[in-house]
Parts: sequence; structure tokens; C-alpha cells
Amino acid sequence: MQTLKIQIPEGYQIDNVDMNSGEIKFKPVPKDVRERFKTVSDVLAHHLLTEEEFDEKCEDLTADEKAYRFLKMLAQCLNEGWQPDWNNENQPKYYPWFYMGGSSGFRSYFFVNWDSYSNVGSRLCFKSSVLAEYAGTQFLNQYKQFMTI
Repeated sequence: MQTLKIQIPEGYQIDNVDMNSGEIKFKPVPKDVRERFKTVSDVLAHHLLTEEEFDEKCEDLTADEKAYRFLKMLAQCLNEGWQPDWNNENQPKYYPWFYMGGSSGFRSYFFVNWDSYSNVGSRLCFKSSVLAEYAGTQFLNQYKQFMTI
């Protein structure tokens, strides 16, 4: 198998490749991170994985372990390189909060800010309340897989 390396102009991503002509079309990368990561496929593609490859890598894991792996990748994508400083108790860190009960079952409820006494995995926190709320609503099924039996 031969490999072809393509220089992608800064601020652009590949939109389409015509396998017959070899023509490559580019489109601008959306500015808002929430526009770039709307689906499971978007998150996996950022990590150079297809859904099939991710499923293969996780075939020996339970559903919650597989969901946790995905959610760690999601947090990396949405945080765009931001790393929480656990030595700084004044730095807010956010995570989605869920409600389970009644006739509607598991659903995103709101987001919360927490201090260093966290009751959530540190790899799953976000740099803003907007991102925490987005993650909890847009990827509700993955959180449900991670948090429920």
C-alpha cells in the first residue's frame, strides 16, 4: 500500500476526495469547537479513528469502559488543549450533571462547577459551563452508557 501525504491549508479540512479524478476539495474549519465535534464520528476522526476501528479496540471492554474511553477523547477535543490545574482551587472546572427518574429516564439536567473536592473523574471536566452543558446534551447516550448499569 502506498501513502500519499496531503498538505492541508491552515484553517481548512478535507471536505471531499474524488477517487476517480484525484481532486481534493477543502472547506474551512468551523471556528466554534461545538461546530467541529457534533457526532461520535467527528470525535473519533480527530483521533484518527473510524467507528469500526474504535469498536475493534474496545471489543474486550464493557459498555461503560468503552464509553469512558470515548468521553476522555471528547473532553480532549472540546477543551482544545486546556488542562485543568488541580493545584489551583480558584480555577473553575465544569462537568455535566444528569437526572434519572420519572417517566423521562436519564437526561441531561444542568452543569456544575466544582472545586478540588471533586466527585467526578478529572479527565472528564471542561473549561467552561457552556462546554459541559454541550457535552452532556449532545453526547447524552455516551454518558448514559458510562454512568448507568
